[in-house]
Parts: sequence; C-alpha cells; structure tokens
Amino acid sequence: MSGNIQVLMKQHPTGWVQESDFEIVDRPIPQPGPGELLVRNIWLSLDPYMRGAMDPVRSYRASLKPGELMIGGSVGQVMQSNNPKFPVGAYVVGYLGWQAYGVSDGTGLNIVDPKIAPLSAWLGVVGMPGVTAHYGLLQIGQPKPGDTVVVSAASGAVGGTVGQIAKLKGCRVVGIAGGKQKCDYVVNELGFDACIDYKAADMHDQFKAATPDRVDVYFENVGGQIMEMVFARLDTFARVALCGIISQYNLTKPEGFTGMRHLLVNRASITGFIISDHLPYWPGAIGELAGWLQQGKLKFRESVAEGLPNAPAAFIGMLAGKNFGKQLVRVGPDTL
Repeated sequence: MSGNIQVLMKQHPTGWVQESDFEIVDRPIPQPGPGELLVRNIWLSLDPYMRGAMDPVRSYRASLKPGELMIGGSVGQVMQSNNPKFPVGAYVVGYLGWQAYGVSDGTGLNIVDPKIAPLSAWLGVVGMPGVTAHYGLLQIGQPKPGDTVVVSAASGAVGGTVGQIAKLKGCRVVGIAGGKQKCDYVVNELGFDACIDYKAADMHDQFKAATPDRVDVYFENVGGQIMEMVFARLDTFARVALCGIISQYNLTKPEGFTGMRHLLVNRASITGFIISDHLPYWPGAIGELAGWLQQGKLKFRESVAEGLPNAPAAFIGMLAGKNFGKQLVRVGPDTL
C-alpha cells in the first residue's frame, strides 16, 4: 500500500538550491524483515550539512545521487518490530531521511525518553546540534573563565547552545546573527553579553566595541566576510572551532580567505570537526545537556514546517537564514 511520502534529490543543484531540485513521491510503506523494525517518523531535522551532500564532490560522506532519498536525522515511533532491542511504541532517534516511514536493523538508532526532553529537542539541544556545540566549544575551544567567546549564527540550534554553555563556563559571549529580532533574542533570552547584527552598516565598528579584549575562542558556523571580520580580532593563542561555513554552500565560486596572517601573528589554532567522528563522546554530552535543560539552564527555539511536501522550501529558507532557531519538519503527530 502507499502512504510513505518521500523527498528525493531529483538533480544536483547549481548554485542556490531550488525546489525543482527535489522530487516528492508516494511509495508503499516498507515492511520490516528479520531483525528489523518499522519506524513512523514524527520529526525531521533540516541541517546545513545536507547542502554539501547534494554536491557531487569529495566530502566526509558519499554525495547523494539523483533519485536518492534526502538524508537527515529524525525522531519517530516504532510501529512494528522484529528486533527485541526496540519494542513497539518506543521512540527512537536516528537517520532515516526525508520520509514518513523507515525500516532499520537498529544500527544508528537510539531510544529516547520524551519525559527527559520533548521529542523535537532530541534533534536539537539534546541531539546532534547540542553535541556539536558541546564538543566544539569545550574540546576544541577550551574556554576559560573570563575568555571572550564569539559565536556566528548565534540564534541557530548550534550557535545558541554554544553561547549558553560558554556563559555557564564563565565567559563573555558575543553572538553574530541576522536582524534585530534575532539579536534581541540572543541577548535577552539566551543571555549573551552582546550580539552583532551582520546586516548593520556599522557591523565592524559594533564588533570591535563588543570585543575590547579581542577574541579568545571563535565558534565558526558561517564563513565568508564574517569569518574575516572575526579573524582580524583574534587574540594571541586564540582557538577556532570550524563547524560550518553556511554562507559558502550555495556559491558557485566561494569567497577567498585572506586571514592567514591573523592566524600566524596570533599563533592561533583552527580545527575543523565533524561530530559524527566522535560517537563515543555523545552519551556524556547528551547527559550533561539534558541535565542543564531540566535545570532551566538551557533554552531553545524551533522553526517548524508542517509536512514533508514543505521540507524543500523550509530547507532553502534555512540556508538563507530565514529560520529562527532549530529548523524542523513535523512529519506526523507525536502519537496516533
């Protein structure tokens, strides 16, 4: 029977992603075989890394081929199970992609508890974005009390969590975000010390005023001109956690980088990282993030698109910075 809505990559994008680069199909609901389980997806995560997977270039994972299912993290409920580790009714988080139903042998799936955090949060603050923030800041940035920590894309799922953890560690935190509404949220709700609107004409002057002691730790999500601006304010022995460069993903000719002198003069270190390389780190980080969330020390915000057919438009909007907080797609109801 039909009923499994899927979103496929129809073709490799050229420059900015278009809705015509996707194809929406309705296929039969798959049936689990021996040792497998059927999961009904409830929430789908939309993340910048998916744009890189759409390009036919060398990366840390195989690129998508035309006609393949879009990749993505999801939270769902087990509907049928031939695997004793995953009972019917359990909620699981994994990478079942842009579809309503998925079959898995259990590899990469983990049971989650909606009493610890809302189901959607397992794709955000206590999921991959939260662990990314935790690892990048604490393991690479190694902030010390009194350090100045700068975070780009500060109102997003990763950036917002980075800044809040940095405040918990006693740092001065400066965010960079697009627009007054996002900057107000970052300061007034998330507790950053300052937030610079990258759309402001005097962005560079504002940033210099907000970093009188220069920058000890930079958590990079954006790249391009913002990265150049921050690198010019790095302090001696600064640490840069290179998480993403979302401003460059849709450019046919990425912007050049001229900040090598700042790295050299300040003896700064820059480390790129992919959080899937550090799976043993996840349980401890999630435990600490969940504890902070339950204690009210972490806040989060979500942008929600309703239904898989709206996922392509929501994805394109996220890449353009139109989302506010973690971008999600509600695939179906939490309970049937």
